[in-house]
Amino acid sequence: MHNPTDRLSPTDRATGWLRRRLGRAMALAYVLALMAPGPGLWLRHAHGLPLDGTHELPLPSTSLLLGLVLFSAGLQVPAQALGQLLRRPRTLLAGLVLHVLAPLLIIPLVAFLLRWTPDSDGGSGLITAMIMLLAMPVAAGATVWTGKGQGDQPTMVGLVLVSTLLSPLTLPVTVQALAPLLHGEYVGTVEAAGQTANSGFTLTGVVLPCAAGLACRLVMTRPGLARPGLARRGLARPGRARRGPSRPGLARPWLSRLLSAVVPTAMLGSLVLTYANAAGALGSFLAHPRPLLLTAALAVAAVVCTLSFATGRIAARVLRLDAPAASSLTLACGMNNSSASAVLITNALPDKPHLLLPVLAYGLLQKTAANRVVRVHPRLPPPGSRPG
Repeated sequence: MHNPTDRLSPTDRATGWLRRRLGRAMALAYVLALMAPGPGLWLRHAHGLPLDGTHELPLPSTSLLLGLVLFSAGLQVPAQALGQLLRRPRTLLAGLVLHVLAPLLIIPLVAFLLRWTPDSDGGSGLITAMIMLLAMPVAAGATVWTGKGQGDQPTMVGLVLVSTLLSPLTLPVTVQALAPLLHGEYVGTVEAAGQTANSGFTLTGVVLPCAAGLACRLVMTRPGLARPGLARRGLARPGRARRGPSRPGLARPWLSRLLSAVVPTAMLGSLVLTYANAAGALGSFLAHPRPLLLTAALAVAAVVCTLSFATGRIAARVLRLDAPAASSLTLACGMNNSSASAVLITNALPDKPHLLLPVLAYGLLQKTAANRVVRVHPRLPPPGSRPG
């Protein structure tokens, strides 16, 4: 009896090995940023590619890494998943509404609690970081957790894509709606971040890479484009061109090769991006240690993460969703694109690296909570079943 993994290529086996240990690898990236932040700090700065003697093309490393991760996410979306999603839009619509409303419900509560702390600005720095985080689209990594937990994958993929496509509209609106909660210089800070989002960050840095990956997969899986060489040589038979079973298979080798190259590269890029963002925050913290700030960042991130996942789970119970749909809805509410948030803060607020501390803490906490969600929800009995 042959082991199915024996038929996998070395690249596929390495990708599977890294995917199973991605959580631990992320934790190691944080440790590496703490021990050796130098290369990460270098990556956080844009570097120019010389074009001629006087001009350079700026290459922001973190933005490029984020684009690679989002392109990979779009490339892994099967076209049939989108068709299934259109036939079952209920959970998708609920997830989108909840994802947009969650920051408007959670951030004011956290701001109210922080007003009772001795912080002179009422915790405006921490609130700014949480606004930048919760306003972001659903994290592409949520699809990985959904697959591990046997959740509603088409709905999860749709939530990632649609929230990403709508982010140029939803992100600035959310930022402006919550700006009155801030004090002092942070009012201008969050408005500057909103202008950065409006100026094209969400379009070029978030939407376009994801849409490019989706479009690339659609093109490569079109049967008519699978083997253009046959048509040029006159070997294709018009009468057989529309028969389905053999047509998709022609495109799969090319798509499989592209996925085998892009997916592991994007996973490594995600680790490097995590390391670079962590180096920015932890490097600043090590230079000027502020234990109270670190404690407050961890506490606020834990409270916001708990409230976000709890909101999603309560909504799933109210809507009486089945276990897979409930898992996807909970993840959509709790998992935000922390990498995109960190890149936005880095680009818009380069002089405030300490704002990355709660974002990085949330990034770790949301993965821990997601692991709990996918373990709990799939064990719920399906609707109408009787307990054994």
